[in-house]
Amino acid sequence: MTRELEALARHRLARSREALAEGEQLLRSGASMGAVNRFYYAAFHAARSLLALRQVDSARHSGIISLFQTHFVKTELLSPDIAKALPRSFEKRQNADYTDFSQVTPEEAVVVAGEVRAFVEECAGLLDRLLISER
Repeated sequence: MTRELEALARHRLARSREALAEGEQLLRSGASMGAVNRFYYAAFHAARSLLALRQVDSARHSGIISLFQTHFVKTELLSPDIAKALPRSFEKRQNADYTDFSQVTPEEAVVVAGEVRAFVEECAGLLDRLLISER
């Protein structure tokens, strides 16, 4: 593991945590649609932090989801129950951002928040374990 890859992975995880905090702030202020957007990006950056260690990336969000499934869910490094936060938050964000008359209730945003929070923490733990095992 090169220092550059580790630095990239940690940078992406920091971006994930920043987006998660932004989502929490938006949720507290009643901005459910904006919160869902930030929660998705928290999951997205967490997934990309792990993908950095595999030296794979994609220009498409669907590609990130697929690569994450291949490298971390199918290999049983992350449970499918936790990993579902990534595609589910993507779908919620897509609908909120691009579907006319779409609404996200505060209750839906709270569910997304919980799933993504757990996902980010699992990714952070896995990142630490993978970095330790690479040394």
